[in-house]
Amino acid sequence: MSMGMFDREIRLMMTRRLLLRRGTIGLAVVCFAPWWAALAPAAEVFEVTHSDADWRKLLTPDQYAVLRQSDTERPFTSALLHEERRGTFVCAGCDRDLFSSTTKFDSGTGWRALGAA
Repeated sequence: MSMGMFDREIRLMMTRRLLLRRGTIGLAVVCFAPWWAALAPAAEVFEVTHSDADWRKLLTPDQYAVLRQSDTERPFTSALLHEERRGTFVCAGCDRDLFSSTTKFDSGTGWRALGAA
């Protein structure tokens, strides 16, 4: 067997080995991919749901921006910044309790910090 023929056989064996490895990996991915998809978290379900048009009717423009578009108020602009009455803060979207006024404190950031209700 000549050296050129030997090199060709080694290259063929290397090619077959790579093909078998990649084929095995590919087969494993195809077989197990449905299992990984099943483990993905389900879409979040909320107790209170409305269409976008209904949310716009129910909320003020500022409330809509904060609650539905992840916006935030500018610091030091909230009417609640100097709110001192006792009670429970409720969500403007679902009317559920959020925070007790007893857990409210001045964070020094322009937004009042609140603890759990």
